[in-house]
Amino acid sequence: MQYWIMGGGGIGVALAQAGVARGDKVLLLSRSNPHLDQVDWLAVDNTDQDALAKAIADYPLPDRVINTLGMLHQGVQQPEKRIEQLNEAAFNNSLRINTWPTLAMAQLLSQRLTRTTPLQFAALSARVGSISDNRAGGWYSYRVSKAALNMAIKTVSIEWQRRFPHASIVGLHPGTVATELSAPFRSGLVTGQLHTPAQAAQDLLNVLDNLSNEHSGRLFAWDGQEIQP
Repeated sequence: MQYWIMGGGGIGVALAQAGVARGDKVLLLSRSNPHLDQVDWLAVDNTDQDALAKAIADYPLPDRVINTLGMLHQGVQQPEKRIEQLNEAAFNNSLRINTWPTLAMAQLLSQRLTRTTPLQFAALSARVGSISDNRAGGWYSYRVSKAALNMAIKTVSIEWQRRFPHASIVGLHPGTVATELSAPFRSGLVTGQLHTPAQAAQDLLNVLDNLSNEHSGRLFAWDGQEIQP
């Protein structure tokens, strides 16, 4: 199996390593080189669609594309606890990182897919992007950008079902993983709730292995359970 993995953070690197361990061919798309054995790397900002298009232009479509990009906090931008803390710049930045790259890649893939091309596209989402599961409030920029991502996944799936019936797109919730994203928010976690990137990668690949085109447009947690929008 051939992979394109977007993002070189903790989960992206772990997925690349897990793919290689399974004997798969992996192309990692990220700004910095993680220097992984047997993993091809292309320097690209995944939020820049023009740069992304140029980077992948000479590569044949893979079997599986996984977008691991996600941002909860960045520099002075922190999750909002109250509506008064929300500002337009932070909100747009969250959309740029958490929502846009999946749409950008879906558009690039759509330009090359045919009715008979098999392809599985997955993007890391989050349970907090579920409207029906929102009981705590807060985290406006992150919640809204992930909810928008879930809607993007659903909308693309409907179009692909008509145009490219052998292609699918799903959202994945990796759980709480020991990466930079979760670092400031781990206090109070019960034993076993924090997963290593390697554990998360194995869990996510197991979920994808058990999904078919009939699951396109839906969101699944690391344990295979479906999350309602």
